[in-house]
Amino acid sequence: MKKIIVPVDFSKHSEYALEAAAAIAKQQNAELIVMHMLEMSESIFSSSSSERGEENAFMLMSANKEFETFLDQPYLEGVEVTPMVKYHKVLKEVAEVAENIGADLIVMGSRGHSDHDGVFTGSNTEKVVRYSNTPVLVMKSKPESTTFEHIVLATDFSDKSVSAIKKAIVLLAELGKKTTLLHINCPNLNFLSTDELDERISEFLSLAKLKESDVNIDRISDHTVEDGLLNYAVREKVDALSMVTHGRKGLNHYFSGSISEDVVNHSFLPVITFKL
Repeated sequence: MKKIIVPVDFSKHSEYALEAAAAIAKQQNAELIVMHMLEMSESIFSSSSSERGEENAFMLMSANKEFETFLDQPYLEGVEVTPMVKYHKVLKEVAEVAENIGADLIVMGSRGHSDHDGVFTGSNTEKVVRYSNTPVLVMKSKPESTTFEHIVLATDFSDKSVSAIKKAIVLLAELGKKTTLLHINCPNLNFLSTDELDERISEFLSLAKLKESDVNIDRISDHTVEDGLLNYAVREKVDALSMVTHGRKGLNHYFSGSISEDVVNHSFLPVITFKL
């Protein structure tokens, strides 16, 4: 892992993300790119070029001052940090910047759904998860540790997920000590009998060129994928959740964007998402 991008709005939730990213950067000897998106007023787009230039300069100066205070943290000592300011609060741009600079991970904070504006409302975090081809780690609270003892990765063991799951296993091994691949059997979502599930897992492992002894596999039955994942996390004292998402492009299955986004919003645990 070489580069980690951290979108911030200078709130306490972005501090959680920054602290988590700093710990990971130290473990992986990675660079942190700390990105702030300036909120542009609607009036600036109809103003003259000189007025726009003055407002841009003022906002940039203010952002740089906030950066100085925000980045003055003891946990950043010894970490290579590169501040970055973007001029439009378009959350899709986070994913584009991450891809352009070759980031290995996006780490961001979220406070779930809120009536208040700001970068880290649940709906905005969902947009980053939806658009990003780069894995996204979402932090909801101050990190107690970023060396996760146990991460659970929800999967349906389909052949379409092989590539994404293999990539996820590699990155999760850098973030945690144990990763469990979890199948959640739901009554109204392609329910599988025990024999059918065993056969699917066997086919998945064959396609992925993995042995059953190479990975931890578990299964649970519940009413929804989200309920199964959250209930399993409580039962097994899991430290972080992980999912593969297909964004909004289809597959009414594990990989529908809405399921991943619901988990991101409703879980108090860190959530790591990967694009299918």
